[in-house]
Amino acid sequence: MSAEAVLVRKGAYYDSVQLMRVSRALSGTPGVAAAMVAMATELNVSVIRDLGFTVPEACPGDLLIAVRADDPEAAVAEADRQLTTLQRPGAAAEQPPLTTWSAAAGEPAGLVLVSVPGEHAFCEAYDAVMAGLPVMVFSDGVPVELERRLKELAEERDVLVMGPDCGTASIGGVGLGFANVLAPGPVGVVAASGTGAQQVTSLLDWAGTGVSHILGVGGRDLSAEVGGLSTLRALRMLDEDPATELIVLVSKPPAPEVARAVEEAVAGLRTPVVPALLPAPDSGASGGANLTKATEQALRTLGRPVPEWPSWVAAPQTPRKTLKGIYSGGTLSLEAAAVAGQGDIVDYGDDAYTRGRAHPMIDPTLRLEALARTGETDVVLLDVVLGHGADPDPAAALAPAVARTSAAVVVALVGTRGDPQDLQRQAAAFRDAGAAVFLSNAQAARHARSLV
Repeated sequence: MSAEAVLVRKGAYYDSVQLMRVSRALSGTPGVAAAMVAMATELNVSVIRDLGFTVPEACPGDLLIAVRADDPEAAVAEADRQLTTLQRPGAAAEQPPLTTWSAAAGEPAGLVLVSVPGEHAFCEAYDAVMAGLPVMVFSDGVPVELERRLKELAEERDVLVMGPDCGTASIGGVGLGFANVLAPGPVGVVAASGTGAQQVTSLLDWAGTGVSHILGVGGRDLSAEVGGLSTLRALRMLDEDPATELIVLVSKPPAPEVARAVEEAVAGLRTPVVPALLPAPDSGASGGANLTKATEQALRTLGRPVPEWPSWVAAPQTPRKTLKGIYSGGTLSLEAAAVAGQGDIVDYGDDAYTRGRAHPMIDPTLRLEALARTGETDVVLLDVVLGHGADPDPAAALAPAVARTSAAVVVALVGTRGDPQDLQRQAAAFRDAGAAVFLSNAQAARHARSLV
């Protein structure tokens, strides 16, 4: 018979993504009926109570370990063992800096990465900018007026702000956030879209063309409120980089006045720029501009051949009545909607779905639930994004769900042959589950449209 235990570890801070992975591993341990290891934020406490646990008094800076198991003492010991593997050797004996400012003053740094709850991110990013350091703000939930102010300060300090909500960057081959394994090469990317940058660079990698840098600027940078401040700076930086021969600018639909300012800036650069700007949803540009076409234009500009983009299709799929998109990438979902021109396409990576939970590129729970609601009249369009930071084996959970559904499933598999998940193995798993798999999201959306 199962028993439960709930422990509070005062002042024991761990990254939320690491804790999510510990929780998932612990939940899969034989004899464990339920488990959650999380910081004692208001939302996490609410989730643990919803699981039926009685939670003692705790502060947001405390760690909670909640288990229901045949042997709760052994389950807690296993949680502690996994938590120990997350700590750096000797970390307990060190006194870390207490602020970003003191850390920047104490040790030389080339860049600051901020990944804290959105309500606290501005203060940490502000410290970095005032210390004269470029900063990547992985956090979302930062008010747009603070984003504007931060980027104005960065202009004064002559540094780059990547983000807020910057999920992907690569500086000189070092990936940050969600990052694919890419060879060095002549293409620099300025991206107001993380998954958009991953799609373009993954296709370039398949074509044998490497990347110098990916400078993410945050999904709102080309909005009227922010004015493209980081985009303009990133374009100038890549234009001055001797390793960059061509720049690709990736973005969701920009504000018209900001698009004009960017066009004027591009006209003054020495380095050619290929735009990969998705059309606005109400523009009527179904099947028009897309990330695959922009990648092909970049290859032609460099004088390189455009390959046939790979697909893995086991058997013909029969027509269905409705199209449903179950996406983890915002730009990929917008592109799919534009190419398909129909259907109900949901971005489960949107802030509305990620508040208090891991991104769907890490935690498949919400998308598994959505897949379970599909039926034989549906065509399901699904993106699976590989690379560092993402689920180490997305097919392990998603492919069995694909096999169980009676819907026709089409997968856009975004990744490179060097990614740790093994691109070919992932493609084979989804193909064997009955899905049609495409490296190009636009081609996947086009195929899904043909089935409706």
